[in-house]
Amino acid sequence: MRKREELRHTYGFDEVALVPGDVTINPDQTDISLSIGEHKLDIPILASAMDGVVDPKFAIELGRLGGLAVLNLDGVQARYENPDEILQAISEASAEAVTSIIQRAYKEPIKEELVARRVKEIKDAGVVCAASVTPASAKKISPIAVEAGLDILVVASTVTTARHISKSYRGLIFSELCEQMPVPVVVGNCVSYSAAMELMKAGIAGFLVGVGPGAACTTREVLGVGVPQVSATMECAAARDDYLGETGRYVTLITDGGLRTGGDICKSLASGADGVMMGSPFARTSEAPGRGCHWGMATPDMNLPRGTRIRVGVNVDLNQLLNGPTSMSDGTENLVGAIKTCMGVCGARDIKEMHSTEVVVATSIKTEGKAWQIAGLH
Repeated sequence: MRKREELRHTYGFDEVALVPGDVTINPDQTDISLSIGEHKLDIPILASAMDGVVDPKFAIELGRLGGLAVLNLDGVQARYENPDEILQAISEASAEAVTSIIQRAYKEPIKEELVARRVKEIKDAGVVCAASVTPASAKKISPIAVEAGLDILVVASTVTTARHISKSYRGLIFSELCEQMPVPVVVGNCVSYSAAMELMKAGIAGFLVGVGPGAACTTREVLGVGVPQVSATMECAAARDDYLGETGRYVTLITDGGLRTGGDICKSLASGADGVMMGSPFARTSEAPGRGCHWGMATPDMNLPRGTRIRVGVNVDLNQLLNGPTSMSDGTENLVGAIKTCMGVCGARDIKEMHSTEVVVATSIKTEGKAWQIAGLH
């Protein structure tokens, strides 16, 4: 007999708010750096491993600005000598035809020489190089990327667990991968305490939190699976802190997906994240390769696509998105300034102190007293 369970309430970004601190700090005195293994980034922001967001040129520019872009080694950069032709075809396709066009484009085999070339291009520019593989391709592609100079390996899938049951093959064993790889391994995605704990015990350096929140992801619609990001981050942060207490080893937590504004980033950090990964905001930049479009890594799936191409337009450059000056009043630009200002208001000198910021349920936080603003939207 199925046991009766009381549903627990979970929260997303628009349902919570942060409580200001008793002491405030000048924003320019805050430290917003993020560490993954031995690599330290000036800002706690990563660009998603999406073909419409990251190519080598974009990765180099974001690296120079202090962030980290993750290149998709299962994507068009590793399949085509000239991926721009494919990117243009995808961006220009109609909504009805685009999924089939993407599926056909990703039938082209991954080429080992392109994997090495793309990684080397980023490394030769003198920035930290991170790249993503799927669990299915990790054993084959990872050694090639590492030999070419890869600094951080990301193993990403819609849902990642330390244990996978299959009759047909022996799945990827993360503990073995972490032992074999001479670089930090980041895996994702997960949303629960238990899954995060098991992944950390496998020896990973960091993990991604979030299933289905991204604008280009349709996992929540197709599979009905997902947990709102604030609650998911808090659950996994509790596991991270408990694991630290048990072992003395700190594992980096990155909230991945569903973030649009500086406020969303700040709420992630207060919920326990060390950094965030974003797709749509970066896809809007003139440096992104997608021509104002992007799509999820699961979009090319031949049997059950769990992503879609979305159009966000091109209306900002990368430096303005991160550092301003902002031309918008909605928090979608000068993300670094928002983080520093929020940390100053909350009295947090660094991101670990930001974890102690009080988070409250505030379902009316975006509408309270905003009648004229809301009316102006119509």
